[in-house]
Amino acid sequence: MPTEILMPALSPTMEEGTLAKWLVKEGDTVSSGDLLAEIETDKATMEFEAVDEGTVGKILIPEGTEGVKVNTLIAVLLEEGESADDISSTPAATPEAAPAADAGVEAAPVASETAAPAPAAPTSASGTRIFASPLARRIASQKGLDLSQIKGSGPHGRIVKADVEGASAQPAVASTPAAPAPAAAPAPAPATGPSADMVAKMYADRDYEEIKLDGMRKTIAARLSEAKQTIPHFYLRRDIKLDALLKFRAQLNKQLEGRGVKLSVNDFIIKAVANALQQVPACNAVWAGDRLLQLKPSDVAVAVAIEGGLFTPVLQDADMKSLSALSTEMKDLAARARDRKLAPHEYQGGTFAISNLGMFGIDNFDAIVNPPHAGILAVGTGVKKPVVGEDGELTVATVMSVTMSVDHRVIDGALGAELLKAIVENLENPLTMLA
Repeated sequence: MPTEILMPALSPTMEEGTLAKWLVKEGDTVSSGDLLAEIETDKATMEFEAVDEGTVGKILIPEGTEGVKVNTLIAVLLEEGESADDISSTPAATPEAAPAADAGVEAAPVASETAAPAPAAPTSASGTRIFASPLARRIASQKGLDLSQIKGSGPHGRIVKADVEGASAQPAVASTPAAPAPAAAPAPAPATGPSADMVAKMYADRDYEEIKLDGMRKTIAARLSEAKQTIPHFYLRRDIKLDALLKFRAQLNKQLEGRGVKLSVNDFIIKAVANALQQVPACNAVWAGDRLLQLKPSDVAVAVAIEGGLFTPVLQDADMKSLSALSTEMKDLAARARDRKLAPHEYQGGTFAISNLGMFGIDNFDAIVNPPHAGILAVGTGVKKPVVGEDGELTVATVMSVTMSVDHRVIDGALGAELLKAIVENLENPLTMLA
């Protein structure tokens, strides 16, 4: 029977995407692993691979279509001996919510397939959903197989056609339905601003251009609105004297000229934050709804401005890397972020972020915590200011202002102050970061 290809979930948070380009056409023969299409998520354009083999019988969603919901039927594959006449009996797939991935684990692009009609998604005795392709579910139903006893060979353990074709029938394990949970009181609706029509009426007599929101801008608006409304922010501010760091940086850059490496102040800030998270490990955590996840490595996210939005690529194990390694990796991530070529695992995760607007001449600002991070360091520009030296004499120093925005659910005031103190000490005594 025809095999359905559904819109895949290319990231744990993806609910819809744009089918940017088909890489096959009707009548083409494809095998497992062949590229089928390019799909734009809110952050990047990703290639989508076939799981099964067959002939492209019909493309149902044309390229360029925006807002295609996850698990929407987008094309149909025909097996050997089938024709386009068989497609008419294939019902349209009903979009369903994409399965949630484990924290920090990226859902693989999966071409879902089925012959119609497919049984409902199965669950194990414990109530946990078993991930299997619709075609695998149908074959298992016909053969009387218990999918909970079959190990999947597909992406992230997904059960596919090949897994069930060679399996023998086993007694199904009866599952007891869980008692229904008591109904929770409805949550109050979040406050919203005026509607689009209301705003348009306000400016009806003015000349303006309407700019359509792309997926990235919609996601930024939704996530940061949610963050500001649901995360109890508090803010800690410090001034950092940079003279020792600037002198040390100049010396290192002179020595690294032959290797083509040039360290930026931001590279030192990344290293300082990574080391500070090791010095104050209780701050190296994320909010996970009903618990905290305290990480052992320092995975630091850095905001990178791109046209129409921003990325926060993550430098994993930043505490273990040299300044030159961090500099090289950051330059590569930033370049690919601007080209929207980052893979989801490169901009998801981390426990703490850095947003540096110093290069734009901004003295100081407050950043919004990007969930599930515990905090974000907003970095201003370094400017020469009069300061009182240790001997009580008035002198001039290069001073940089920073503001640390903190999720109070994860980090309390005194603990946050300890983390910021460690960051300041690392930057004002840069040699210690190499110890």
